[in-house]
Amino acid sequence: MLFEDESMIRSYQALQYNWFPRGRQRKVPTYGKHEGAKLFGAINYETGQVHHREEEKADTEAFIRFLQDLLTAYPNGKIALILDNSRIHHAIELQPFLEEHSRLQLVFLPPYSPNLNPVEGLWLWLKADVVNNVFFEKFYKIKLHVSQFMKRINQQPLETIDRLLVRL
Repeated sequence: MLFEDESMIRSYQALQYNWFPRGRQRKVPTYGKHEGAKLFGAINYETGQVHHREEEKADTEAFIRFLQDLLTAYPNGKIALILDNSRIHHAIELQPFLEEHSRLQLVFLPPYSPNLNPVEGLWLWLKADVVNNVFFEKFYKIKLHVSQFMKRINQQPLETIDRLLVRL
């Protein structure tokens, strides 16, 4: 059983709440560019393993590429993929792929229930640890830090389970 979701990482992250000495609010510079990347992510409910893929945009074709990644990562048995009701998850263009890969079953969460998807917590964790309150001179450095974060949490999947899955 895998939980899936998408998120956007932008080059102009906002300040996250912090404590500052009185009169010394932290300032994070920006260079005004609006670069960004869409992230697809899935958490294995049983093992805590996180799979992710970075894309230029979150469209049906990108979602299919991510599903192919998951099918490669789990070559045997059925895969129950729990996700929200995003347009790309219901797209007509997706149906032939799902028919061809019948071992992949999409299970949709009730509308407006992000609290039931632990990947939402993953995005908050990622942004808190990697991009909030930080200025990166080049967008590729954000991507590098995102990859390092994913590698780090996959080295400690029990921490991921404790942090993201016990609340369900």
